Amino acid sequence: MTKEFKNKNEWGLILGGSSGLGLASAKKLASHGMNICIVHRNLRGEMTEVQDHFKMIENNGVSFMSFNKDVCRKEHLEEVVKAMKEKFGNEAKIKVLVHSIARGNLKPMRSEGASDQVLSGTDLSLTIQAMAISMYDWTQRMYFEGLFSKEASIIGFTSEGNVKVIEGYGAVSAAKVTLESISRQMAVEFAVKGLRVNCIQAGVTDTRSLRMIPKSSQIIEIARKRNPNGRITRPEDVADVVYLLCKEESRWINGTTLIVDGGEHLR
Repeated sequence: MTKEFKNKNEWGLILGGSSGLGLASAKKLASHGMNICIVHRNLRGEMTEVQDHFKMIENNGVSFMSFNKDVCRKEHLEEVVKAMKEKFGNEAKIKVLVHSIARGNLKPMRSEGASDQVLSGTDLSLTIQAMAISMYDWTQRMYFEGLFSKEASIIGFTSEGNVKVIEGYGAVSAAKVTLESISRQMAVEFAVKGLRVNCIQAGVTDTRSLRMIPKSSQIIEIARKRNPNGRITRPEDVADVVYLLCKEESRWINGTTLIVDGGEHLR
């Protein structure tokens, strides 16, 4: 395997990289020699499994940093920035920022039960902040700190729920639409500075976050039948495209949403 990022002092900053698409992306980039910094949020009881995955990343011989921090808290952002600047010195830069935050409220908009069982405006705001606006906040801060490489890539993950109604997905759907809108605007305004901003719309992927959605097993089965390949999307399928968007040959892809689902959306 060609490790085109090896010895280039380039880093992948993965927000939400301890599982799912973010973790798969981190592993893929590390396998090609990119240094990895992961910001994640996990309980103490989950850390043994998480650390095992992190060791796999380090076994690629790359530099590695991880922070069990909340990406939505300004003071945690400040802590990560300080640590990265100390680690980077004057040479290392961020080649790619991958936003893989899956923290959304899954309450319905209508319920026959108590009023606190339905989606509130606060629930909507918190979901949109975590799953959309935080990508902008982190990009802005890294840009003003001069931590991006000359040609860097910003990648956010969206889903088919951006245009389809899924039970309990109202807040997340709003966040995905916001993420795509912000990404397009960033793509135009940051292009002159060498930053490219794109979204990846993954097909249905069996991740921990998907399993939290009501009737997720049915969603998986329907997606399997819809997909012309006879299977659902795997995290590694998406990670492959994250890797492609880091390569020089992808430099003219900017401000778009790439559908990575094996043709699932066509049926």
